[in-house]
Parts: sequence; structure tokens; C-alpha cells
Amino acid sequence: MSQNEDRRQSRTPQVERAILVGIDDLEGRGRRSMRELIDLTKTAGAQVIDLVTQQRDKPDIRTFIGGGKVEELAALARGEGADLVIFNAELSPVQNRNLVNQLDTKVIDRTELILDIFAQHARTREGKLQVELAQARYFLPRLAGRGRMMDRIGGGAAGIGVRGPGETKIDIERRMLRRNIQRLEREIEEVQKRRQVERRSRDRSGLPTAALVGYTNAGKSTLLNALVGSREVAVRDRLFETLDPTTRRVQLDEGRECLLTDTVGFIQDLPTQVVAAFRATLEEVTEADLLIHVVDASWPAAWEQYEAAKSVLEELDAVTIPTIVALNKIDAVSSERKLQIIESRIDNTIRISAQTGEGLDDLRRRMSDLLFAGLIEVTLHIPYSQMSLMELLNERGHVSETKYEAAYVITHAEVDEATLARVRELVVSE
Repeated sequence: MSQNEDRRQSRTPQVERAILVGIDDLEGRGRRSMRELIDLTKTAGAQVIDLVTQQRDKPDIRTFIGGGKVEELAALARGEGADLVIFNAELSPVQNRNLVNQLDTKVIDRTELILDIFAQHARTREGKLQVELAQARYFLPRLAGRGRMMDRIGGGAAGIGVRGPGETKIDIERRMLRRNIQRLEREIEEVQKRRQVERRSRDRSGLPTAALVGYTNAGKSTLLNALVGSREVAVRDRLFETLDPTTRRVQLDEGRECLLTDTVGFIQDLPTQVVAAFRATLEEVTEADLLIHVVDASWPAAWEQYEAAKSVLEELDAVTIPTIVALNKIDAVSSERKLQIIESRIDNTIRISAQTGEGLDDLRRRMSDLLFAGLIEVTLHIPYSQMSLMELLNERGHVSETKYEAAYVITHAEVDEATLARVRELVVSE
């Protein structure tokens, strides 16, 4: 038995040993991105045994890192007994095929790694459908190379990239995969229609809506739990823990309320397959009245996390929505200067700690001011023959109190100018 075989048999089979490969540019963005890839790999359940980086202006079109570097990588993988090699970019189908042919181990790229994490964390039918669609779209142009890879590592192999919802038979015909994509698109379209019904139902409640957005693991779910006052969402210290949106009622100041939604986290260069497949879920962001952009202020590259999340919001055409930037985890920030630098570069920030509760009252007040800005407090006497106006008040404003009298309903509400003009004759005070 060889040393490598002995090493493979002596360790726990569920933990795959991974070599990470990336390109480093002159600005150092590659190094920072590799740190993120390490976190992603650990979240997927693999052990990082080595890092390989290469200084070059752009990837090699055939093998990403060039033929000589591939030979070095193959020798390293054999020597370390690696189970897989993960590339810190989305490989083209040509690059994928060539690398599979030259490396005697499993090859996946950054996109496939993220999809694998999503596959592990998807719990609802909607989440599983969206992950399956993203995987199917990704695998369609890569079937040939994927088949050769599975032949090399054994057809029954499991692990990162070959599990979860959307697991694809390697020998499936492209025609069948396309049919599967069409089926998934139809099913997700039905999910989207149900979401629209749910959203209209929430609109009829008369409550404004806010959405938590930001880099994955910035503390969005912890913040939702803190604002609601209960453990509504599971919280774990790992990337992409939350895939399925959760909406809860939150108390603000002066008796005001809003509906707050926790959404999927973002990362640098979020794969287009993920954005496209999760379009129905991400509509919770685009339809919100207010965004709470949560930033982990304690993270060394907090500014880069902010920029990465902002780029996804730009892709969703959500940058025009009023936004509060919540600098979270300030209890773990070692330097006041660091907070000041972040605040100097970003508008409308607020310091909070979802863990300790610091700053949450200020956040509630800021949310209330923005969500109810421009509304006018009025008291109306609405005749029972015009009760349809109650629906208008709920849709366009905020009804805080109703009292039923013999001839009319006394209603206290906050409304905008356009709504006030429609109900002006019923107003008794403002």
C-alpha cells in the first residue's frame, strides 16, 4: 500500500482535503479573495491543506494557470493526497475539461463550491428549487468534463460539488437536462406568483417593509432576532446560513411597526447563476421600502464586504431604495479610528451590536423616521358607506387606531399628501 493510499484510508472519509488555487493581481485583491475562498471551503465541509497562487495579469484561456503550473499542481496534489482542487474563479468549460484531464483528482471552481454550500443549506421547497435550477444551468455546458472527472475519482464518489438538491447524473443527456431546467423555471415561476400574493397581503396590512441585506455572515439573522425580541431565525457562524427569506413584524418607536425580512447574504462576485435563480427571493429586496445594509465592522476587510454587497444591489437595481448602513459587531471592533474611517466613506451609517443590543433603539428610531417620512397624522370620521377607504388608508399609509361609533368609524392614521387629498372631506383634525 502506498503512503498516499495509507493516508487516505486513515482519515475520516467525510472530510475532503482541498488545495485552493488562485491568481493574485498587483492590487492584492486575489489574496483577499483567497481568504474568502478558505472560509467558503470550510463552510462546505472540507479541510484546506495547501494554497497555490500565481502572479499573472489574466487567467490562461486553456488551463487558468498555465501548463507548467498545472504540472506542479498535479505533483502537489499527489504528494499531499488531495481529494479535490478548488479554483478561485469560474472556470470555462474548456478550462474545466483540460484541468480534469491533467489533474488526477476532482476539480471544482468557486461557483460550484458556492452552489454546493447552497445545496447543503436549502431547507424549504423554494430554496431547493432555486439551488437545483442554478446547478442545472451551471452543469449544462460542462457535462463532458464532469463525466471524465467522475470517471477518474469513481462514479460513486460523494462530497463537494456532487450532492444536495440538484445532484446531476453524470451521463444525463443535454436534452434531458434542458427539460429539467424548463420544469424548474416553471415551478419557480409559480413560487414567484405565490410570493406576489403574499406581498400583496402584507401590503394590505398597511405596514411598510424593510429588508436586511449585506455580506454573508455579517449578522443579519442575529439582528432580526434582536429587533423581533425572539429567536426567529437560526444563527450559526458560517457563510450562507440563511437562504430562505423570513419576514417578521418589528416594533419601532411611537407605536409604529414595520415588516422586516432577512434575506440571503452576498459575497464578492456572487455567481450570475445564483442571482438569476434566486431572483424571486431577491425581489423581497427590490420591493422593500427601506434597506438595512448590515456590515461586519469588526472584519478586517469591512469596506470590501460593503462594496461587494453594494455591487449586488446595483445588479438588482436596488441602490435607489433608502438605505441605513448598520455597522454591526462594534463590541468586537478594536479601533475607534477604524469605525471613523468607515463612516467617512459611507453615508447614513449607524453603530450597533446585534449581540449586545447597543444602538438598536437608535436604529429603530432611524427606521421609523425613514419609513414614515412625509406622512401626515390625521383623524377621520369614515361613514360605513365608505369603508372601502379603510383599504386605501392601509395601502397608502399607516392606521394606528380605529374606534367604531354608531354613524361612522373614528380613524387615526398617517397618510401621504396624495391620499390626504382623496379623503380630505372626512378629516376632522390633522
